[in-house]
Amino acid sequence: MKIGFIGLGHMGSPMATRLCQTGFDVTVFDLIPTAVATLVKVGATAAVDIASLAQHCAIIITMLPQGEHVEAVYLGENGLFAHAKVGTLFIDCSSIGVDTTRQLASLATRQGYSHLDAPVSGGMSGAINGTLTFMVGGKFNDFNQAASVFAAMGNHCVHAGDHGNGQAAKICNNMLLGISMIATSEAFVLANKLGLDKQVFFDIAANASGQCWSLTQYCPVPGPVPSSPANHDYQPGFSTAMMLKDLRLSQAAAAKVGASTPLGAQATALYTLLNNHGLNQADFSAIIKLLQGDLT
Repeated sequence: MKIGFIGLGHMGSPMATRLCQTGFDVTVFDLIPTAVATLVKVGATAAVDIASLAQHCAIIITMLPQGEHVEAVYLGENGLFAHAKVGTLFIDCSSIGVDTTRQLASLATRQGYSHLDAPVSGGMSGAINGTLTFMVGGKFNDFNQAASVFAAMGNHCVHAGDHGNGQAAKICNNMLLGISMIATSEAFVLANKLGLDKQVFFDIAANASGQCWSLTQYCPVPGPVPSSPANHDYQPGFSTAMMLKDLRLSQAAAAKVGASTPLGAQATALYTLLNNHGLNQADFSAIIKLLQGDLT
């Protein structure tokens, strides 16, 4: 089975590498030649363009920054839908709007293709180590067909329901994550102002009702969790820009369906401030710098 992979950025490159390392026949395409060359070195085949990749692959994975990039790759006379064979399974791992995903899935179905939306959680470390979580929307039979592909890149894969539900799960999860990171950061800032040692506070909160992933696995202050970005000058990880993108998607979705998300709205505003202060490429846990007034 030939697998096509389009989008070899910070997440796509290690994901495609994992597929090569687990024995899949992978053809790749990206607008950046050096990104393609890196994958060729680990066993992938380079496609000259999207059309040639589409014509020779039974499963095609896309991992792209924004919804407009996904639409550009799938649609138009040079896009995937114009050149893929009937029966091709498309797996879009990008994080994009629910409506955009459902529109693409509808078009795919009408043209004889299958489509899964499969955004991921786990960041760059998860992509590198093959420990990503996939949140998948689409038909269950297509989900089962892709099981071995997901297993090569991650260790947890959940069928979330019909088309678009993978994207819905992703934006809800990341809204929750953004909010909890702000809350965790606020708690550390207050604890420090009150004279409480950060390690002591961590040890207490990690075993009390305030315990959460943002505290115990991704602590925003240096020290308590050695693997957290806080101990590496807030290198991502999961960048502020990517968190802000997902928060904005969550707020657009909330507005459309009339859901009340006041904390999601406030988290979006705070991450916008952090982004505008030039920390868009810092890890999202650097939000604590904004709360500390330390943006140097």
